[in-house]
Amino acid sequence: MKTEKTKLSLKMYRLTLLLSFLSSHFIMASPSYLNMFQQPANTDPCYDDRGEPTRCVPDFVNAAFAKEVYASSTCGAPASQYCKSTLGKDNGIIRNCFICDANHPKRQHPASYLTDLNNPNNVTCWMSDTYVQYPQNVTLKLSLNKKYEMTYISLQFCSARPASMAIHKSMDYGSTWVPFQYYSNACKKMYSKSPRAVITKANEQDALCTEAYSNIEPLSGARVAFSTLEGRPSAYDFDNSPILQDWVTATDIMVVFSKLNTFGDESSNDEAARKSYYYALSDFAVGGRCKCNGHASKCIENREGRLECDCKHNTAGYDCEKCKAFHSDRPWARANNKDANECVACNCNLHARQCRFNKELYILSGQKSGGVCIKCRHNTAGRNCHYCKEGFYRDSSKLITHRKACKGCDCHPVGALGRTCNQSTGQCPCKDGVTGLTCNRCAKGYQQSNSPIAPCIRTANSTSNDYNKNKIPVAPTSRPRPAVCGKCKSKNKRVNVRKYCRRDFAVHANILSRETVGDMIRFTVHVISIYKPDPKQNRRGETYLWIPKKDVKCKCPKLRLNRQYLLIGKHRRRNNRTGYDVDRKTIVIRWKDRWQRRLRRFVKHQRKGKCRSNSSLRKKRN
Repeated sequence: MKTEKTKLSLKMYRLTLLLSFLSSHFIMASPSYLNMFQQPANTDPCYDDRGEPTRCVPDFVNAAFAKEVYASSTCGAPASQYCKSTLGKDNGIIRNCFICDANHPKRQHPASYLTDLNNPNNVTCWMSDTYVQYPQNVTLKLSLNKKYEMTYISLQFCSARPASMAIHKSMDYGSTWVPFQYYSNACKKMYSKSPRAVITKANEQDALCTEAYSNIEPLSGARVAFSTLEGRPSAYDFDNSPILQDWVTATDIMVVFSKLNTFGDESSNDEAARKSYYYALSDFAVGGRCKCNGHASKCIENREGRLECDCKHNTAGYDCEKCKAFHSDRPWARANNKDANECVACNCNLHARQCRFNKELYILSGQKSGGVCIKCRHNTAGRNCHYCKEGFYRDSSKLITHRKACKGCDCHPVGALGRTCNQSTGQCPCKDGVTGLTCNRCAKGYQQSNSPIAPCIRTANSTSNDYNKNKIPVAPTSRPRPAVCGKCKSKNKRVNVRKYCRRDFAVHANILSRETVGDMIRFTVHVISIYKPDPKQNRRGETYLWIPKKDVKCKCPKLRLNRQYLLIGKHRRRNNRTGYDVDRKTIVIRWKDRWQRRLRRFVKHQRKGKCRSNSSLRKKRN
């Protein structure tokens, strides 16, 4: 008994040693060894390991698979008889007849059998009506619903091959058709084509006619395959041949069966003979790739259910046939093995959202840049929005990409010769005797005059103190501005719901005229809209603004005739004057149409009771 226990203990000890040895080896395994079992990272075929763009193409597929095919003739509606011919031992023709019935699942031969899964162990065939003979024809139309670059078209027959047939293609979804290839045992007679024609670089888009593949034998199972590039001289330089790229492109394929192959016995009284002549195919295949011009590695369905390329390299379109918006700095081009020809964004220094391509500029730049920015914003101009427009100059303290890189010249209306200034320094062109960045004061040796034409005139006895005293007013007839005006609230251009709620009225008005009444300035205004009614003034139309004369002198607020303003203020309990009382505490700012939506929101805010009255605010403070 002890011996058995000892043996069992020894086995357990050895097993423990073995497990510990194996576990230590797995634990100490190198990371490279473990990485062998990891899934490879998903990489985009359109970019290399360094992230540089490279040519990419979608997978090679049978583009016809599961696609719908239209057939001009299909047997079985109504049910009809057809016969299969075979050759006997003595080369005699043996015919076995069957029924084609579109309503019977085992006897039907619909066009959908052309593009289903081609299983050699379960061959399914489309079949036309019997004996549709020349000059009548039978047509098959296949729509790919997308441009493809085709390598081959393959037809596998369940019947004998036709005596004459033609393959056509369309590049515009069936609107127009171009001959692709002819097959006939009488090319000259049927298609007026020589069977011995040769393709050269001068006629690479011509369709050939061949007498091969037009024999009646074998009676079934034969295949006809058309290679789109075979015999074309530029096939070995396909990337640099737009002609061949166009030649292999198609959205639709049409096969026209023009003439049946017969043994010549169809004119006899043997009814089974005519019923043995028809067109039948088991497979209609189109080998090729979704056309993406080298800018996509796959095609996907869009929201409309239409197939399109998953474009890269800043390209766009169903076939990546153009540059996407704002990427027009160089012309679109198809990608090739040497250059992915990625579309490049325009350089508009963040001041424009649109641009266009200019071929002349592109050539002049040595084929480096041809983008022209459209509708430069932030007071910039130029093909790259790289300088300030007229009336503005560069703020050297900000980058050109800054939205405030350009400052207004602010040239004095009397002292300057115009409104434009030096775009680098901001210096306005001054009249004689005028100086200053904005031409706002008289130079040394000059004094102010009352003439707007010559605001500064030379004086014989001038001192250095005259230099600081001779500042030119905005208008020669205006009175000097008081030395102390204080803070002007009307210059605060930010309007929010808090300011709206704390004030008694908010109106949109146009300034019509101005006159002095005692110590007040009365402005005649036309109230366009009322966004918050004054308790004593609640009508649109003409009314008055009453502003203390001292505030007008301080430009608090600053009003100009024939301009529209937004006025937000409080009701002042003064004399029974008609109109609105306005002072330096009233918010008065130039009207902008975009404020309408914001002010309407404020009105709704007040109607819902969310806007507290002035009285409640005062009580809360107390």
